[in-house]
Amino acid sequence: MFSTFRGGVHPPHRKKYTEHIPIKRASDPKVAYIPLQQHIGAACTPIVNVGDTVKVGQKIGQPQGFVSAPVHSSISGKVKAIKEHPTPGGNTLCIIIENDFKNEIHESVKSKGDIQTLTKEEILEIIKEGGIVGMGGAGFPTHVKLSPPKEKKIDTVILNGAECEPYLTADHRIMLENSEDIVYGLKAIMKVLDVNKGYIGIEDNKMDAIEAMKKAVKDEKNIEVVPLKTKYPQGAEKQLIYACIKKEVPSGGLPMDVGVVVNNVGTAAQIAKTIKTGMPLIERVTTVTGSCIKNPQNLIIKIGTLFKDIIDECGGFKEEVGKVIMGGPMMGLAQYTLDVPVIKGASGILCLNKKEATIPKSKSCIRCGKCVYICPANLQPLYISAHSLKYNFDKSEEYKALDCIECGSCSFICPSKRPLLQSIRVAKREIIAKKRKQSK
Repeated sequence: MFSTFRGGVHPPHRKKYTEHIPIKRASDPKVAYIPLQQHIGAACTPIVNVGDTVKVGQKIGQPQGFVSAPVHSSISGKVKAIKEHPTPGGNTLCIIIENDFKNEIHESVKSKGDIQTLTKEEILEIIKEGGIVGMGGAGFPTHVKLSPPKEKKIDTVILNGAECEPYLTADHRIMLENSEDIVYGLKAIMKVLDVNKGYIGIEDNKMDAIEAMKKAVKDEKNIEVVPLKTKYPQGAEKQLIYACIKKEVPSGGLPMDVGVVVNNVGTAAQIAKTIKTGMPLIERVTTVTGSCIKNPQNLIIKIGTLFKDIIDECGGFKEEVGKVIMGGPMMGLAQYTLDVPVIKGASGILCLNKKEATIPKSKSCIRCGKCVYICPANLQPLYISAHSLKYNFDKSEEYKALDCIECGSCSFICPSKRPLLQSIRVAKREIIAKKRKQSK
């Protein structure tokens, strides 16, 4: 019996495009557009100037504040411009670097030692200076997540290998091809938090990954692989925690409130790479997939490479594209242009045809209750949405709108195709804006 959580939905997996395709390296870009904000929190300040020559791994963006993460050059070459440019999250200040293709590595990039000899403070500093953020898509600075308040006693670390979004297979391939790095990174996280118990949760539609990770941890007494029932959103933090260790995060709470820290398997693998080689987060594995892509692939892509270049490398579109999404179809961000760069949180580039991208016309709610039954956060989406659509955001808050994890399960299951997720997002935004205004 595989572990799981209450609620959830079963969208078509659509992983067959790439699940058996090994990771390969994409061509380096001629020009890299590196955003100074690729993370939750404050944007970085540029520390290079137009005309400067930079090297691979060189810090080019200095974080401002604790909740931030430095940005590094993914290529060597000359800084062509520092200006706003379209990115997956909107127009952002970018450092635009023209590649000299010398691939010169910056002097700071060297092995940082071994987790056996490094102190937990040293490991945390390596993670911070490496610009490592959550690579499942959230982009939360990892050093912040690994610095809980002293009153929050952490006793468990869980790695998210569920990859429950349809189409995406980047984490799947990392678990198959880089399992030892994942374990190494997990052990580094456990040392930083002074934790003796680690889990790796993986859905049962990836049995080969489950076996690969079990083999990688066979000599690790404190690490356990947890096979999970395939169901969306199994990879959401609160749902993953319940599925793995049966602890329930309270309403309005965080994983640390039940003594848990959750990280992505890709993040753990990057931590291992940064410790072993000194190379900061300058590239990532991204699944390029969908019905419109001629040759779907799992690619190691340099941060700053434009979507259009990656799509061309995969053979381009085989039919007219209806929508291009960064991430998966449930929680990803639709893009209005292909001139956006791959960022640290770009787990996927999903290209759908016109038919798949068409949004059905919504009808009146029939009070079937399906959205309530499947909501993994135990909410009543129909009421939160109804009040939001009437601009009654205080009422939406009473129905605990802020507990919504924005997984989109309610919109997926709704027979009337109501804009549930979209209207709930609006309510959350308005509620948070009001709270900020009141706090000032």
